[in-house]
Amino acid sequence: MNELCSRSLALPSALLPDGILEGVRRARDLLGEDIRGVVAFGSWARDELVEGSDVDLLIVLDPERRIDRSLYRAWDRFPLAWAGYSIEPHFVHLPEEGRRITGLWAEVSIDGIVLFDAELSLSRRLAEIRRRIASGEVVRRWEGGHPYWVGVA
Repeated sequence: MNELCSRSLALPSALLPDGILEGVRRARDLLGEDIRGVVAFGSWARDELVEGSDVDLLIVLDPERRIDRSLYRAWDRFPLAWAGYSIEPHFVHLPEEGRRITGLWAEVSIDGIVLFDAELSLSRRLAEIRRRIASGEVVRRWEGGHPYWVGVA
């Protein structure tokens, strides 16, 4: 019971709109024990929503859970929206420690808002990625108004 209370208190739920919380609930209902974490990222997390934006949720799964189209189909059966913006899932596995950082994980580590973290492994991995960015190992560059990430030797 104490663990459940601690996890609930760790969520920033009092600060989040109901629609965003519904996205976390949907992910937990859909994935059960296979969910490791949920992060809001993109324009919503940066407070840069514009017409046509959506709310991106990075849903981190247990490494044994297969990611395929059926997960997206299950989500799409009951579309979620918040304030007129669709809530879109992005199912992923946590990257292995020390591996090459992809652009997605670099962006999420900088702008993402952790909404659920079952064992703090997600938050720890994001901190590791931020340290690697701060050290200059990975650098953000821009082309045509869009960021991309490169490893520096």
